[in-house]
Amino acid sequence: MTDSVLVIGSNSFSGASFCRWLLAQGANVIGISRSAEPQDCFLPYKWEANGQFEFKQLDLNHHLPEIETLLNQCRPKIVYNFAAQSMVGQSWDIPEHWFMTNCVSTIKLHNILRHMDFLDKYVHVSTPEVYGSCEGFVYENHQLDPSTPYAVSRAATDMSLKTYFDVHGFPVVTTRAANVVGPGQQLYRIVPKTILSLLKGIKLPLHGGGHSRRSFIHIDDVSNATQLIGEQGTCGEVYHISTIRIVSIRDLVTMICEQLGNKIEDVCDISEDRKGKDAAYLLDSSKVRTELGWQDQISLENTIDQCVTWSKNNFDTITSLPLEYIHKA
Repeated sequence: MTDSVLVIGSNSFSGASFCRWLLAQGANVIGISRSAEPQDCFLPYKWEANGQFEFKQLDLNHHLPEIETLLNQCRPKIVYNFAAQSMVGQSWDIPEHWFMTNCVSTIKLHNILRHMDFLDKYVHVSTPEVYGSCEGFVYENHQLDPSTPYAVSRAATDMSLKTYFDVHGFPVVTTRAANVVGPGQQLYRIVPKTILSLLKGIKLPLHGGGHSRRSFIHIDDVSNATQLIGEQGTCGEVYHISTIRIVSIRDLVTMICEQLGNKIEDVCDISEDRKGKDAAYLLDSSKVRTELGWQDQISLENTIDQCVTWSKNNFDTITSLPLEYIHKA
């Protein structure tokens, strides 16, 4: 790989891990994020010696002219966009922040990109939250039925991109991945939060008893699929990235407890579920498997092992950091 690849949202867990995945292949990667780079333990691309990485602190909400200039300078053939205001429950508190980042500013970016003739592919990283609660396995053509401000903001942009493809031929492909997990994830996510709570000996709130069922997938498997979709996926299409294995949050926490020698009943407090929480969205990923030959490789047990090792190795750095999400306007 010799051409530069632009990754927007490179400080996010998925974005930083994807940058590492590309760098391991010797790629030249330019990363954009609105925040300054955090500690190295949260930036997997800092762990990779290969390739070349350049970071630019630019915010979609405030620096679109600068981003447009950068695009014209580096002329990437593929742009991967991981940038989004995440956190479903918190989107009820200040929904306009979620809509500004996830919808308004992102669509402004799309309107810039559609005029750039050097762009071969735009990979839009969406979310299965746009489907709402569903019964059984969900396919890529399933009706969008978002149930939270976060999900609505993402669904609106997904729908906008469909019109951009239909009307302008904009070369977009969309990914929707299951719950990503792996070393370096933000501490407020369920796996690192559980591990660190157990290591620190503090109680873990288990929302709604942990009965929601999810597919948990290693971020390297997602990065592999995302690259394949970016390079070989069909424009205008949506691709699900998921394992076949489905577990409840309670079973996931139980696995982590067993790994660390704890019993779930001793370390968890049952708390109320978040508003609008979807009981399940079980993604069918046969499309990316059949069309692009992708297969997930890393088991959930191996994933948890890696996360425990990362938490222990970086305990002195992460132990003083908050376990809850802190919103940035």
